Amino acid sequence: MSTKSFQFTAVIEREDDWFVATCPEVDVVSQGKTIEEARANLLEAVELFFEAASASEIKRRLKKETYVMPLMPVVPNLKMKTSARA
Repeated sequence: MSTKSFQFTAVIEREDDWFVATCPEVDVVSQGKTIEEARANLLEAVELFFEAASASEIKRRLKKETYVMPLMPVVPNLKMKTSARA
């Protein structure tokens, strides 16, 4: 079996006490208690996706181009809830 390496994107966001990691190129999501754990879990989930998915599923979900760039919208002042962390 031949293998090929790809470079995908990991978008990691904090949600309460967890970090949620998303790979937008294949729509795979995982999580972890730390950023590195979330990233490692996402890597494992993406690799498992490629092992288990059919060729048609991979073709359907694999995005050819993904761009990550800053976005600076003008927004009104928002009242954001802040939680006190110990």
